[in-house]
Amino acid sequence: MTCDAPASRGTVWRSYGTKGRSTRTLRVRTSVVLVAATVLAVLLVPPLVQLDQQAVDLAAKLLPPSWAHPFGTDDLGRDLLLRCVYGLRVSLLVGAAAAVTATVVGTAVGATAGALGGWVDRGIMRVVDTVSSVPHLLLGIFIVAMFRPGVWPVIVSVALTHWLSTARIVRAEVLSLRSRPYVDAAVSGGASRWRVAVRQLLPAVLPQAALAAVLMVPHAMWHESALSFLGLGLPTHTASLGTLIQSARGSLLAGQWWPTLFPGLFVIVPTLAIAGLAGAWRERINPRRRSELML
Repeated sequence: MTCDAPASRGTVWRSYGTKGRSTRTLRVRTSVVLVAATVLAVLLVPPLVQLDQQAVDLAAKLLPPSWAHPFGTDDLGRDLLLRCVYGLRVSLLVGAAAAVTATVVGTAVGATAGALGGWVDRGIMRVVDTVSSVPHLLLGIFIVAMFRPGVWPVIVSVALTHWLSTARIVRAEVLSLRSRPYVDAAVSGGASRWRVAVRQLLPAVLPQAALAAVLMVPHAMWHESALSFLGLGLPTHTASLGTLIQSARGSLLAGQWWPTLFPGLFVIVPTLAIAGLAGAWRERINPRRRSELML
């Protein structure tokens, strides 16, 4: 009896580990399928669906989903499937551009703070802590309120409010790398701090920075949708997911659910899929950490 107990415990732990791996595999495969479906929809639906997404047809307004209009129509009779695809295209563009910009800024700031250290590091991190104390959405509203509604103000707003986490991550990586033997050897050989930072430290933190950029894309898309929903992001005539949901509020109160449901799904599903792939990538880069959404 005593010999069978350890074996049974080992079997339980092995089965649990297998179940965990199968769950992660299923999550990754589902995320890959959803991301691929998103890309194909953005690329193929506009040329295949021979309709003008801005064409107004008041005789066909607020039609429920059908073969002719799979997602129904909005309050101006425009095809909602095509509008959602164009909105997803705009939201992906804004999210990717804002994520790349924020990552470049955060990487530069974090690498500078970690490489130079001393009073430079302390001063930069105090600025980071001060900006982090302000809620992202509130700061984003303040920034976009100074400009006319458009794509670039939203990109700048999201980028300026989302570089802080990247700066912290890159700074922590640089501080851990500064104690490595090859860095000490470069410094002993007469290399300057900037040369060591550019040649040794920066290439080592690029994978973490790229991961931070991918994780930031869904958050940037949500941020853009929130600003557009509040009427402070993109112009109301631009088909973004936030403006589609904002314009469908009256229809929802009247009992027409499709103008709100489908744009909402186009916000939630692709962003969760991107976040799932990024989480799997993070587990591969650092297996000791469980994947988290950097929201």
